[in-house]
Amino acid sequence: MRALTWQGTRDVRVESVADPGIEDPTDIVVKVTSTGICGSDLHLYGVLGPFLEPGDVLGHEAMGLVEEVGPEVRTLRRGDRVVVPFNVSCGDCFMCGQGLHSQCETTQVREYDKGASLFGYTKLYGQVPGGQAQYVRVPFGDRLPVKVPEGPPDERFVYLSDVLPTAWQAVEYAAVPPGGTVAVLGLGPIGQMAARIALHRGARLVIGVDLVPARLERARSFGVHALDLKEHGKQLVGAVRDLTDGRGPDSVIDAVGMEAHGAPLASAAQRFTGLLPDAVARPLMERAGVDRLTALHTAIDLVRRGGTVSVSGVYGGAADPMPLLTMFDKQIQLRMGQANVKAWVDDILPLLEDSDPLGVEGFATHTMPLEEAPRAYAMFQAKEDGMIKTLLQP
Repeated sequence: MRALTWQGTRDVRVESVADPGIEDPTDIVVKVTSTGICGSDLHLYGVLGPFLEPGDVLGHEAMGLVEEVGPEVRTLRRGDRVVVPFNVSCGDCFMCGQGLHSQCETTQVREYDKGASLFGYTKLYGQVPGGQAQYVRVPFGDRLPVKVPEGPPDERFVYLSDVLPTAWQAVEYAAVPPGGTVAVLGLGPIGQMAARIALHRGARLVIGVDLVPARLERARSFGVHALDLKEHGKQLVGAVRDLTDGRGPDSVIDAVGMEAHGAPLASAAQRFTGLLPDAVARPLMERAGVDRLTALHTAIDLVRRGGTVSVSGVYGGAADPMPLLTMFDKQIQLRMGQANVKAWVDDILPLLEDSDPLGVEGFATHTMPLEEAPRAYAMFQAKEDGMIKTLLQP
């Protein structure tokens, strides 16, 4: 089959690799019909190379048709249409029973003391072949895939793999009070969808912050009060407080993570570490890695006293300094973590089968063949051509 493989820093290629097959009697094999490029894929593209090997198949946002079914799978058959959640979760362990599928005890990567395995995402998370490919093997066939109806286009459902549950959890963790206010930092795919979900769930005011004009305009078109970071700069906190009775928003969602602008030293350190030999870079990242924390520190500054900061952007630093004095003084609540995809499916799926209140159809700004994935990665990294969300079609 054809699949997108990692070959080195900013070097991904579509190559012919072995077809996946049934390895466990509860496996299924899915013929991928649509697969997304995620903002966190860019971390693999530019930062997390020390935990990848040439030939690793990338991607964790896939859906398609069941091609093959293991002998112990009872709920699916060939031809069924399914979405593949990005967490590899068993659905039966203690953590899955708590709704913490991203911490699944069956697939935890204990070698690196990490949570559940993820599709297409480094040795740190199990080195499971991903879904930016023509086919993908999916474990736990009766528990993990989400069966969806025939008829509507793929885009109605594909975001159940990651974007929708990640954004839904970001809003849930933000604990926006009824009629409350929330600021969303970063208007990429997760920030855009989190803003829409917050409005759908009753927020009175959603303030979006970004510096890319296409992202700002897209958010405004959905009712978000969007602020250009380049325009407001150091006056951003004051501008947001002016919109929120002088207090700051009840909640802030950091949908940026380690890719934040405005931290040149940490950015340079990330780039330098990514170029080091793996044997040197891995322990450095595990013990002394730092992130660009501009977005997180901004969230802490913006939120009102007694408010909540929800972190959905991915951070990878092991030695990140935090402003604990400010956090303690402001009595801030902080929640974060990988999205527990299966925990939110029952809340989200009815919205996709109904009138599409979240605007998932048309959410992708670009649709490209799988063979053009290397160009798509480069465009996404450079924010070219108004690219916000891209779907690949094998």
